[in-house]
Amino acid sequence: MSGPVEVVDYDPRWPKLYEEAKRHILEAMGDKIVRIEHIGSTAVPNTGAKPVIDIMVGLNRLSDVGKCNEPLQRIGFEYQPEHEASMPERRFFRRGNPPKEQHYHLHIVELTSDFWKRHLLFRDYLRTHPKGAEDYYELKKRLADKYGSDREGYAEAKTSFVESIVAKAHATRDRQELARAST
Repeated sequence: MSGPVEVVDYDPRWPKLYEEAKRHILEAMGDKIVRIEHIGSTAVPNTGAKPVIDIMVGLNRLSDVGKCNEPLQRIGFEYQPEHEASMPERRFFRRGNPPKEQHYHLHIVELTSDFWKRHLLFRDYLRTHPKGAEDYYELKKRLADKYGSDREGYAEAKTSFVESIVAKAHATRDRQELARAST
């Protein structure tokens, strides 16, 4: 994808767009899917984001993804093999041609993978910590202005913030588990 990084205000249609895409993905892939989740900033209520619906599908084994290619192509998702070298733990698909069509990213991973766990921790922390979500949105707007069309620079510049949120999410989860264990 080319063009400048675009970060927009929250769109209340995002959860509905995810649910619609989820339904199509489940119909296409059936029992191959163990779980499916809405991730990324569009999954965090009242938080602005790049207008891309990120969807994460969990499989028992990543090697099962080959069975998914054809059904996903039938519903418009195109496999992007060029991303395998940089992220071997996932398979990446894309659908939509902005600005005419809604843009979707589909990440297929093993359900037990760090990728799965990290993305859910990040999303869930931002959903329950509005200040963290607001800070992330403000950071993304500044970085979009700074990096323009340099998508790699934009993504790299967010890394330390994302890692700090994941660390906070781990700590929060660990404290909650300790509290439950001691009662």
